[in-house]
Amino acid sequence: MDSLNPEKVCFIVMKAREFDVKEDTVEEYPGSSDIDDDFRSILSDYPDDPILEELQSFINAMNEDEQAELIALTLLGRGDYLLVEWPEALSDAHNRRSVFSSEYLLGIPLLSDFLEEGLATMGQSCASYEFDHL
Repeated sequence: MDSLNPEKVCFIVMKAREFDVKEDTVEEYPGSSDIDDDFRSILSDYPDDPILEELQSFINAMNEDEQAELIALTLLGRGDYLLVEWPEALSDAHNRRSVFSSEYLLGIPLLSDFLEEGLATMGQSCASYEFDHL
């Protein structure tokens, strides 16, 4: 990766994990309070979810090359490409990259796992980043 800082990838991995644990919203007792519900609403998924908005903003603020490398890293981690095929993955990612890169990426189930696997394939890890930020 030439443009994309691995710390940015690790930030996205951590935030994507927070987003992945969200559940569909179910309001069994709409008149109850968070205390009565053991704060279960924290794990509910809402359209204006702040974690989703933070991830979208973060990815959208990246330049085109960073977004393309993030997509290519996801494709690498998903097993679509081998490490020796990185130039092809990057070319494919540049073709997929658009104004909606964040929507494309955040629509991929297991995004955090694919990004971590992509980093591991490149000989990198989020372990020290997570240790410093948890």
